[in-house]
Amino acid sequence: MKIIYKLLLAISCFSVSLAFAGYPEKQVTIVVPYPPGGSTDVLGRVLAQSMSKDLGQAVIVENSGGAGGTIGAAKVAKASPDGYTLLFHNMAQASAPALYAKLPYDPATDFMPIGMVTDVPMVLVARKDFPAESLQGFIDYVRANPDKVNFANAGVGATTNLCEVMMKSTLGVSWVSVSYKGTGPALNDLLAGQVDVICDQPASTLQHIRAGSIKALAVASKERISSLPTTPTFSQSGMPGFQLSVWHALYAPKDTPKQVIDRLTKALNNALKDPGLVRRFGEMDASVATPAIANPSYATKFLLTDIERWKVAMKNAGVKPQ
Repeated sequence: MKIIYKLLLAISCFSVSLAFAGYPEKQVTIVVPYPPGGSTDVLGRVLAQSMSKDLGQAVIVENSGGAGGTIGAAKVAKASPDGYTLLFHNMAQASAPALYAKLPYDPATDFMPIGMVTDVPMVLVARKDFPAESLQGFIDYVRANPDKVNFANAGVGATTNLCEVMMKSTLGVSWVSVSYKGTGPALNDLLAGQVDVICDQPASTLQHIRAGSIKALAVASKERISSLPTTPTFSQSGMPGFQLSVWHALYAPKDTPKQVIDRLTKALNNALKDPGLVRRFGEMDASVATPAIANPSYATKFLLTDIERWKVAMKNAGVKPQ
């Protein structure tokens, strides 16, 4: 029986290998679990364009926003494991278990990480006529006006919300949290003066900052960033030691054949060397992952570690799963 089992297993593996020998043979879709216009969407589209060059097939982005990125992630978790439906997600992939009591998927077991892609600092921005001109001014204003400031986010669990939660926990203050179905709608209301502030990535805020439509109060990085050289860090502005950057990674559904994962890892690493991608990421102060971390092994370990980190952070912040 053992011999027959081994023979059947070998035949099965050989059949799978043949089935994916020419991968990809058609268009590949990368699901971005947020509406168009946000930072993760912008980065995902740049990545898709560069990966298509290596794969020799069109790689398109499909936006599937809502519920802090969990709707799009669930869609990919249930997709056929054939390498034609992928997920480009940020650190909300790791924080979701700490925020949602009944996730329709398990970030740790329902995906096969392909590799890390980038790491981006967060920026606190305010409507152009907001009374405060700095982070310290914002802190003073919030303390003097409890529950009067409207703090926008792209939905519970989105990176904008995670930054907001960590700020509120650190400062011990109170404001009104206003959730949207994505960064785009939140920024539109910020530009219109309907909300006061948002903590987001440079990819979606830089053009508006430079146009004077909104103002940057502080960046949550260790040092000032090149695109906003005059904007101080949180540590320099009233919140010593506060740092928060957003990491992004690429995933396939679980049970995707190793042959396909290997091909996608190769395409990812070649894309991260593409001068066009490097330039565009640099314009957004997004780091470019090296081969040492743009691989399944590192990304898997990192995801598991970060899931536990957010569980502890949310517990300490008094946030209970919904």
